[in-house]
Amino acid sequence: MKYRLSTTAVSVADRAEKIANPGFGKYYTDHMVICEWNEATGWDEPELIPYGPLSLDPATAVFHYGQEIFEGMKAYRQPDGGISLFRPDANATRFARSANRLALPEMPIDLFIKTVEELVKTDAGWVPGKIGEALYIRPFMIATEVGLGVRPTNKATYLLIATPVGAYFDPSKAVSVWISTEYVRAALGGTGEAKCGGNYAASLVAQKAAAAQGCDQVVWIDAVERKWVEEMGGMNLYFVRGKGADATVVTPKLTGTLLPGITRDSILSVAKDLGYKTSEEMISIDDWRDGVASGEITEIFACGTAAVVSPVGQAKSTMGTWVTGDGQPGVITMQIRNTLLGIQHGTIADTHNWVHKVL
Repeated sequence: MKYRLSTTAVSVADRAEKIANPGFGKYYTDHMVICEWNEATGWDEPELIPYGPLSLDPATAVFHYGQEIFEGMKAYRQPDGGISLFRPDANATRFARSANRLALPEMPIDLFIKTVEELVKTDAGWVPGKIGEALYIRPFMIATEVGLGVRPTNKATYLLIATPVGAYFDPSKAVSVWISTEYVRAALGGTGEAKCGGNYAASLVAQKAAAAQGCDQVVWIDAVERKWVEEMGGMNLYFVRGKGADATVVTPKLTGTLLPGITRDSILSVAKDLGYKTSEEMISIDDWRDGVASGEITEIFACGTAAVVSPVGQAKSTMGTWVTGDGQPGVITMQIRNTLLGIQHGTIADTHNWVHKVL
C-alpha cells in the first residue's frame, strides 16, 4: 500500500461535532483508497490518498454502459475502544461475484480486506462510539477504459470511501411499504444477485411510486408469476410466523434474482442461536396478506448493512392494505436486531467468528 496522507484533515473538534450527529452519508473521512487495474498487467499497488474528486474523461466507459459494482460494510467501535469489521470476507467474496457478473476484474479477497483495514486504521477517529452507529464503508469499482465501443472494459478503478453513520431508519418505528406490481427489479439471468448501481437506478421510479402512496419503501415481487415476494428496496425481507419460543423466522428463498445479503445470512444464524426455527422458502403476496389477517404472521422486518433490522408495520398495494400485528416493532424483530448489534459492537459473544479486529 502506498500512502499520501491528507494535509487538510478535519480538526479533532470538527470531526467530533460531525460524529455526534452523523446522519447517513453526510460527512466523509479524510482519506480514500484507489487502485487501478488493466488487462495487460493486472492490479497495481493500492494507494491511500486524501479524499477528493476524481478526474475522468467524458468518454469513460462507466458513464455510457454502466459497468459498476459496489459493496456496503461497517466498522464498529468495541467496548475496549478498539475497532472491528463484520464479516469482511463475505463482502470481499460478494464483490468478486458481482465483478464477474458485470465483466469487471475480480479483486483478490486478501487485497480487498487489506484496503479496508488500512483506511479504517488511518481514519479511526471517524468511527462513532454509540451502539447502532458505525463507520459505513463503501468499496466500489468502475470501468475506466476511454472509448464508446460496447465491450468489457480493459481498464478499471477500485475506490474505497467511508462515512460515519447513525440509524438509516428509526428502529423504534415500523416502516410502511408499497408492493409494486408495475415494475420489476430483476429476472433470472439478469443482475439481481449482483450488487451493481444499475439495479438501484432502475428501482428509483418504483420508490417514487411508493412515496406517492405515503410509504417509506417499495417491495418487489417476481418477474414471471408476479406473485412471489423478493426484496424490499435495497434490503432483504423476513417474516415471523407464530409467537414466543415456537416462532419460525422465515425469509424468501434465494432464487437467482435476489441479492444474497450478508445481514440476511447472519440473521438466519442469530435466530437459530436465539432458539427460533428458521426457513428459506417462496412466500406469495397471498401468503403475506392471509397470514397477517389470520394472525399467523406476527412480525415482519427488513434487513441490510445500512438499516441493520428495520420493522415493517404496514403494507399497501393495489390488492388492499394490511397491518401486521399492532403495526409496531415486534418483540422478536427487536431481539434479533439487538443481538446482531451486540455481536457487531462486541457486547455479545461472537460464536461464529464473524468479527474481524482491526485495532
